[in-house]
Amino acid sequence: MSATGMLVLEDGTVFPGESVGAAGFACGEAVFTTAMTGYQEIVTDPSFAEQLVCFTAPMVGNYGVDQARSESGRPHARAVFMREARGPEWTDWLLERGIVALTGLDTRSLVLTLRDAGSMRAVAVSGDCAVDEALATARSLGEMRGRALVAAVSTKEPYIFSDAGTTRVAVVDYGCKRSILRRLARAGAAVTVYPHDVEADELAAYDGVLLSNGPGDPEPLEAETAVVRELVGRVPVLGICLGHQLLGRATGFTTSKLPFGHRGANHPVLERASGRVLVTAQNHGFCVDAAESAEVTHVSLYDGTVEGLAYPELRARSLQFHPEAGPGPHDAWPLLEGWVSELAA
Repeated sequence: MSATGMLVLEDGTVFPGESVGAAGFACGEAVFTTAMTGYQEIVTDPSFAEQLVCFTAPMVGNYGVDQARSESGRPHARAVFMREARGPEWTDWLLERGIVALTGLDTRSLVLTLRDAGSMRAVAVSGDCAVDEALATARSLGEMRGRALVAAVSTKEPYIFSDAGTTRVAVVDYGCKRSILRRLARAGAAVTVYPHDVEADELAAYDGVLLSNGPGDPEPLEAETAVVRELVGRVPVLGICLGHQLLGRATGFTTSKLPFGHRGANHPVLERASGRVLVTAQNHGFCVDAAESAEVTHVSLYDGTVEGLAYPELRARSLQFHPEAGPGPHDAWPLLEGWVSELAA
């Protein structure tokens, strides 16, 4: 196989591959996901904004594509890397959407590099480009730390996702996955979605507010954090992923960047009250820092970072992992349905 593309990391490491997507180049943060399935969902998840995604699964594309699997209206990952891309349906989908995609890449070596050195700035190239030029571009990119990305992926105007339920839930869209909205509606909620900069007074009129997932660093989201702080105690709140981090910051916890993030469908989380271990789906590069606090309900068994918070007196809680996801195990499903049921009670 002749190399028709390459990935160049900021440390100078070069990974050759064969292009099966769009021609051109893509810049961003190189990360990896350990999920064995869900490749279309991953590429369209807004939480992957400005990232170049390596799949650890040896073959990607086996079961084709389906518009119903997309988590948003467009791709957000800027490039994908695979050991072996399978099926023209998948590669045609990547090409039609302008995504740089490389197959034949040594994904094992790439993942080990990112695991040992941490996620890196990188450039993916499909076509002609000198290594020195790609490396200089990678090193000129801004770090993900300090980046506020939610404005670029949030809805610009409020919209009704579902009006069939009896429990009125407002979702603050920091980069919300469609599967969250679908699961809320299935649980009996009437769902209205709001932009990231919605005011607390508008949200307080609902039976409950869900703070969604999204990309980037929570620390520069000062206005969004202030709204969460103002909202807590006025209406029941559930935060997911970035929403969890914003609730944590609003209530005095600190956040930081993980070396290479938690991305995949097999992450073990300890539920402290029951002692159960949940197998969860996750996708985040930042975390709520480990803390000994009564409000901490769930903890990552990988690194001890906070995976859940609860404030019963304020009717607020949050989860770092994705309770709407069923990556095989459905361990986390009851947490989302249970919240909607509580709102209806």
